[in-house]
Amino acid sequence: MKTIRVWDLPTRVFHWALVVIIAGAFITQYLGGSAMDWHFRFGYAALALVLFRVLWGLIGPRYARFASFLRSPATIVAYLRGRAGSHHSSGHNPLGGLSVLAMLAVILLQAGSGLFTNDDIASEGPLAHFIDKDLSDQISWLHAQVTSKLIYGLVGLHLVAIALHRVLKKRDLVTPMITGDQAVEGDALPANDSAPVRTAALVLMSVCAMGVYGVVHW
Repeated sequence: MKTIRVWDLPTRVFHWALVVIIAGAFITQYLGGSAMDWHFRFGYAALALVLFRVLWGLIGPRYARFASFLRSPATIVAYLRGRAGSHHSSGHNPLGGLSVLAMLAVILLQAGSGLFTNDDIASEGPLAHFIDKDLSDQISWLHAQVTSKLIYGLVGLHLVAIALHRVLKKRDLVTPMITGDQAVEGDALPANDSAPVRTAALVLMSVCAMGVYGVVHW
């Protein structure tokens, strides 16, 4: 066993920022009233973050890239059956890779749909006036009753998976996402977490944030 850098700083910042944002969106939703202004802001932040992560999954360091953890159905089945050699010991396992993709897709749908929602009282998404009221009502129902519950379910499954890995496999998944370092087997190579990589991520995140800001204030 050896310890290498697996999670680059941008990926770690994304992960924990998304945790805070989802918690903030959840709390402000149930507080209602003036807190809904912050609910929308959390939604905009989530949209910018997920857009960044999608792009980072294409151009980021090796373990942040989708190509490193999105596996074929046969590989996933082999992993579930516990076959030796059916997955890499570094980064996300095949099932974890699927959960990442599902989480990103659902949060993207949730944050994107929030731009078109209304509550028939005081709150309205910044793009709701561009579509028909009936369509906005349907999107609002999807946002409140479907995708929000999917997020809660995925978060719950994520927490259960972390606990099971800790108890059954004696593997800590939390600390590596804080420090970036993970104990691996074999000849796994470290991720590039250099200053130029971090600078590129900052520029990319700024572009995503400005893009969301431009859409919101369109």
